[in-house]
Amino acid sequence: MASIRRHVHIMAPPRTVWRALTTNDGLAKWLVDEARFEGRAGGRVVLTTEDDEGNPVEERGIVHKWRPTSHLEISFDTIGKTPNCGCRWSFQVARDGEETRLSIVHSGGEVVSDEVLRERWDNEWKEAFQVLQTWLDED
Repeated sequence: MASIRRHVHIMAPPRTVWRALTTNDGLAKWLVDEARFEGRAGGRVVLTTEDDEGNPVEERGIVHKWRPTSHLEISFDTIGKTPNCGCRWSFQVARDGEETRLSIVHSGGEVVSDEVLRERWDNEWKEAFQVLQTWLDED
């Protein structure tokens, strides 16, 4: 199965990186315009961004794996035409020497079958991880 795999090293402890992944304010600083995140297995996730015309796009998902400070997995609804429809994001957080290594595997949905979309998502994750790294490295 085709997927996107990315990682970044951040000069912050794993708990700080975890909070950036699992809090409304944290997600809004580096990934989306607005977030509603229930931090628990089975918790609801609603992420809002703007499309190319400035209209809000709401992505809805469920937290499938919740291992505080180490593993988070979100699967997104399969209904609708949102960019992450049917996708799964799996984040791993681990101490790596003096840094924290954050990894993502983005799979499912059209990512598995559309090479152009897969390349676009890969670039978006690269940019998002750079924003997160810059933000947390400065703190």
